[in-house]
Amino acid sequence: MALDFLTDAQVSGYCRYQDVPLRSDLERFFLLDDADRLLVDRRRGEHNRLGFALQLTTARYLGAFLEDPLDVPWAVVVYLADQVGVGDPSTIKNGTAPAFVDSGS
Repeated sequence: MALDFLTDAQVSGYCRYQDVPLRSDLERFFLLDDADRLLVDRRRGEHNRLGFALQLTTARYLGAFLEDPLDVPWAVVVYLADQVGVGDPSTIKNGTAPAFVDSGS
């Protein structure tokens, strides 16, 4: 996408969290409705459910997926963990290992 019309500061902040979302933004963009919960609940494992909820709501909030899906404010992780029933939000880090490692063959 051509971003020539944006300033350098705007480009560096494009599709990134600039700060912790306000409470009103958390309630508007990160509150999971029944349809969201159905999608989230299809995932196995706490880290998968929480990770899916993070991606879903981040795309809703920013309008794009992050290059690093865990590059989100911790307050967002905690807010979603509570909704999906994950007692320990740090479980999200369990899913960060690559699912496939190229052995070079």
